[in-house]
Amino acid sequence: MSQIRNASDTTCKQLLRDGECFADLCNALYFHGRQVIKPEDLISQENDVSTLIGKEPLPMKMKRYRDIVRKVSINGDYMIIGVEHQSSLDKNMIIRILNYDAQLYINQVERGKEVVEISQSMLEGDYEKLRTNRTISVENYKMASILTHADIKEEDLPEGKEINMCKAMDQLFQRFENQGIEKGRQEEKRNTLKEQLKVKLGTLSNPLEERPTTTSLEKLNELTLNIFNINSKEEVLKIIH
Repeated sequence: MSQIRNASDTTCKQLLRDGECFADLCNALYFHGRQVIKPEDLISQENDVSTLIGKEPLPMKMKRYRDIVRKVSINGDYMIIGVEHQSSLDKNMIIRILNYDAQLYINQVERGKEVVEISQSMLEGDYEKLRTNRTISVENYKMASILTHADIKEEDLPEGKEINMCKAMDQLFQRFENQGIEKGRQEEKRNTLKEQLKVKLGTLSNPLEERPTTTSLEKLNELTLNIFNINSKEEVLKIIH
């Protein structure tokens, strides 16, 4: 009887190791025959699901092996499919398998690490403390600018070895604001100049219309001073070239 059972186990395992047979079985059981799982999508996995149960210092090792374990991706979601073959009818098999899985999950939960308190503390605070006149060394300030990709220039750095963070950030934001205002003024000047050229010359060609965008501010100022003397596209290009 034992030889028959072993032969049956071996034959069943060989059959399920075949990708097409395994896929057909899963599609029949899980998807009513629809061809959701494809043989080429099946990936073999380690069938050793042994684990330790109980707590330190004397945990007990529980050895368990699944007959067949495959991983498959279904619509972008990964599934682990484990198959247990039973040579003879055993009504308690499903309970035994569920108990194996439950022991694995319990073991994972009990061995999970607690949340480190500092992760919670880092999220605490108030704006009053944030606005205090905290000082750091200039070297640390430079390092912070590198890590945050902030555009810190030498003129933003104070004299001495320490810097007031609140004052430094206010100065930095003010410089960024001034840069934005200046950039807006230059853009407005370019747009106004293009409108004036359209009035003088009519419709502008694409190269001529795009040229003020890449021309230096010095050339644009020169073009503005001569706008009333310009009568052709060539005269414009001669000035801003």
